[in-house]
Amino acid sequence: MLNPVSAMGHSLPIRGLGCFLIVIVCLVGPDATQAQSIEDAQRRIQELTLRSHIRFLADDLLEGRGPGSNGDAITQRYLETQFQSMGLQPVDTLRSYRQAVPMLGVTSTPDKVWEFAPPKSDAGAEKLQLRYFEDFIAVAGTPAPHVELNSAELVFVGYGIQAPEYDWDDYKGVDLKGKVLVMMNNDPEKDPDLFGGSKRLYYGRWDYKYESGSRQGAVGAIIIHTTPSAGYPFTVIQTSWTGEEFELRDSEGPKMMMKGWTTEDATRKLFAFAGFNLDELRAKAESIDFRPIPLGLTLTTKIECEVRERITANVFGVLQGTDAKLADEHVVFMAHHDHIGIAIDRDARGDNIYNGAIDNASGTASLLTILKAVTESGFKPKRSILFAAVGAEEQGLLGSKYMAEHPPIPNGKLAALINMDGMNFLGPTKDVQVIGLGKSSLDRLVNAAAQRQNRTVVGDLEPSKGYYYRSDQFSLAKVGVPAVYLHSGQAVRNKPEGWGKEQLQKWTEKHYHQRSDEYDPSWDLEGAIEDLQLLTEVGLEAANAPEMQSWNPGDEFEAARRDAISQSHAERR
Repeated sequence: MLNPVSAMGHSLPIRGLGCFLIVIVCLVGPDATQAQSIEDAQRRIQELTLRSHIRFLADDLLEGRGPGSNGDAITQRYLETQFQSMGLQPVDTLRSYRQAVPMLGVTSTPDKVWEFAPPKSDAGAEKLQLRYFEDFIAVAGTPAPHVELNSAELVFVGYGIQAPEYDWDDYKGVDLKGKVLVMMNNDPEKDPDLFGGSKRLYYGRWDYKYESGSRQGAVGAIIIHTTPSAGYPFTVIQTSWTGEEFELRDSEGPKMMMKGWTTEDATRKLFAFAGFNLDELRAKAESIDFRPIPLGLTLTTKIECEVRERITANVFGVLQGTDAKLADEHVVFMAHHDHIGIAIDRDARGDNIYNGAIDNASGTASLLTILKAVTESGFKPKRSILFAAVGAEEQGLLGSKYMAEHPPIPNGKLAALINMDGMNFLGPTKDVQVIGLGKSSLDRLVNAAAQRQNRTVVGDLEPSKGYYYRSDQFSLAKVGVPAVYLHSGQAVRNKPEGWGKEQLQKWTEKHYHQRSDEYDPSWDLEGAIEDLQLLTEVGLEAANAPEMQSWNPGDEFEAARRDAISQSHAERR
């Protein structure tokens, strides 16, 4: 080792050497040592590691990692052994690397035709028929062997939103018990002072709309699909809403008998048959004065169901913190390990497996890649770090929802969350796209890390798609945990302007939730590596920060954060 004194070109008496070494220790003290450890962890994030994990997790052997399947069990065991081999410990309260998530699996077989008739019509009255799969998709909204609607009246309820903070109520106190509600996707966006303008809030999500309709006592709800309002084509509805659907076994709250989707063309025919113009009704729904409009039609239909109990699991591992005061707080690195599973039929290529390579073998592989880099670097965090691979995300964020409702670690002790869902496969980008930019103190850590990479932080480039409410960070945000969630940047280096956006749109149209989302050795994962290096820095800095991360004042989740922290303090006392 180089002598620090001779290296400086000075000759000091022995008596002065002790003071000099103190100065050196101060200059290269604990903070500098930790910074070097973070840089070491970042350097250890290797493309070969990331690529090999993606390749395995997206292999046909795992059968699309459908919840409760054999492929799901293999995935869990793979994650568990990876966590164990890297020295992670089980969560104390679980005494296991797994948190079982009990579910009900419901396979719906709806009528192949919906037939609509005017109320109290005679047998010879004209009727309109819509065809299953082409015009509509329907599933049971309650886990029962047989679901039936008898002459249920259809009512158009606009966006189906009740938002007191905006003085908005699409229902206006109208009695909708026993009705089938027809509602628009998304939320009103013409007024920038309402619902964030073009930015989609949770009110625009399909799960909110079904919950909202259930609270009205409706027996069913039909959401009108359009590609702009959903953010994806109707083919995604066809793949994601057929086959076995899951819900948490012990979930509470009101349920409706049927959940449905219709295409825009089919809805246009339906409304015209009822004597209405779809575009005119949609325009009315943009007003705060909108009131429900009975369509003068009824629907009689049935759904036969196979219901069975199924279990998936969240897989957790802990890297223990070293600070006596902070070690009971945890920074979470998270990804969902599931996908859709096996289709009921084969396509023209003979393929029946939804491999989910990008969504989300890539995120799960990223979790394991960061884990390997951090543990091999020898980084000693002040706070503990929880590596969390959650299940059943594709079924409505069920694994993370269960984690939030049955926390293995108190939610008020989760300092920050880094979620990875669908990684960049286009190559290195000049931008860092942060979904939810402006919501929490984590922005400062992201900006600092991006600056060191000579990259520019940008907010959600497609705000109308509501991505913040579509992945697992939302489940934890609802109980107060601040989160970072990136999407692939679009300003791809050495490519023409607009190329990245065009490629991502093509991928969404062709591969999102389709059987063709398969591992591709030609992917350029250099951009994913940069993103993982950034996320590693953010997570490790959060693990050593003096305080836990927080929501910005006035954020929608700020109150939940206060409640979670207060509850954890009360439990400690």
